[in-house]
Amino acid sequence: MVFSEKQRRALTWWRPGSPDRGRQAIICDGAVRSGKTLCTGLSFFCWAMSGFQGRSFALCGRTIQSVRRNLLSETLPLLEKMGFRCEEKVSRNVLQVRLGGRRNTFYLFGGKDESSAALIQGITLAGALLDEAALMPRSFVEQAAARCSAAGSRLWFSCNPESSAHWFYQEWILKAEEKNALHIHFTMEDNPGLSEEVRARYASTFQGTFYRRFVLGEWAAAEGLVYDFFDESFVRDVPEGPFGEWYVSCDYGTSNPTSMGLWGRKDGVWYRVAEYYYDARAARRQKTDEEYADDLEGLAGDRPLRAVVADPSAASFCETLRRRGLRVKKADNQVVSGIRLTARLLKSGKMVICKSCGDAIREFALYRWDERALGQDQVRKEHDHAMDEIRYFAATVAGREGRGGVFAGCVERNVF
Repeated sequence: MVFSEKQRRALTWWRPGSPDRGRQAIICDGAVRSGKTLCTGLSFFCWAMSGFQGRSFALCGRTIQSVRRNLLSETLPLLEKMGFRCEEKVSRNVLQVRLGGRRNTFYLFGGKDESSAALIQGITLAGALLDEAALMPRSFVEQAAARCSAAGSRLWFSCNPESSAHWFYQEWILKAEEKNALHIHFTMEDNPGLSEEVRARYASTFQGTFYRRFVLGEWAAAEGLVYDFFDESFVRDVPEGPFGEWYVSCDYGTSNPTSMGLWGRKDGVWYRVAEYYYDARAARRQKTDEEYADDLEGLAGDRPLRAVVADPSAASFCETLRRRGLRVKKADNQVVSGIRLTARLLKSGKMVICKSCGDAIREFALYRWDERALGQDQVRKEHDHAMDEIRYFAATVAGREGRGGVFAGCVERNVF
């Protein structure tokens, strides 16, 4: 394999003769597809197996599944070609690694929420690798760092940028020198294995804040319109001819508006051909679950629905639909990753909003990031009802097709 200068530095910073050998940690951040994860993984295993025997190490991701998918699936085949012998005990989330006469144990941990910190308590580690560190709660990262108490222990971090007010940026990247950590910032140009065609595809896939973060590699706060690219060029007429499949997506409200979208699939594209939008406050009358179910069936007409993709919190409404014989799919309600996926599907033409969907078009022009939520990506809870159910459909149906392409690949890494 050919490595760039930054990748080689990440691979060898701990070796004798390296000017960075005295560092206690390494932080690799920057653009997607820049080779951060592979280099940190190879570097971590080589370091651990060259200097330790019979020690314990941690491999951390947002979930254990993401550790296997993002880190081990790429790293282990290369390690085995280099002479490492790796045996994973899946049920125990343990990886035993042997090289020559040395053998060490690598434990897999998921840092998904605040309760995850308890999972890593009590263990003594000689080192830890934290992939997607910015997606983990601070308590988990700090607990993992505290567990590295064996002599000679070190830390490896890799992540894509988030907000410039994010705690990891403030506490680790800006204070790298204070923490005696080597900080290497990656761009796509630092990955020799990435073709110009793939770079161009990623550049066209993201927009706004996500372009600055994932393509330029900047720690940037979310601001302005969520879908700042959306204009009349993304709105089309309903195509003629038969559609292959039909779904309804729904964001249910009692006093808040209820929004439903009718989606039809034609030639590999999902069209939002019609909508229903009811604002109980404006109408000064709330509707019952049965009335909304009648409205949904009216929206579908005689079209055979494969399923209704519904707001997961609308339990009573979902039960009403089931009693009528409709299949209900619980919507994937991950907000930020769902927004990224929706934007990519819209920009690629895989999802299309038709001219008949006036309320959705109106909300696209008003849906904004909440700039008051420092350190977090949050949207304002206004003009968001059609936006929510469109996101539900993208994350639950449209974005699930052809997993492994650019759309599914990017969202999977950041959702789990």
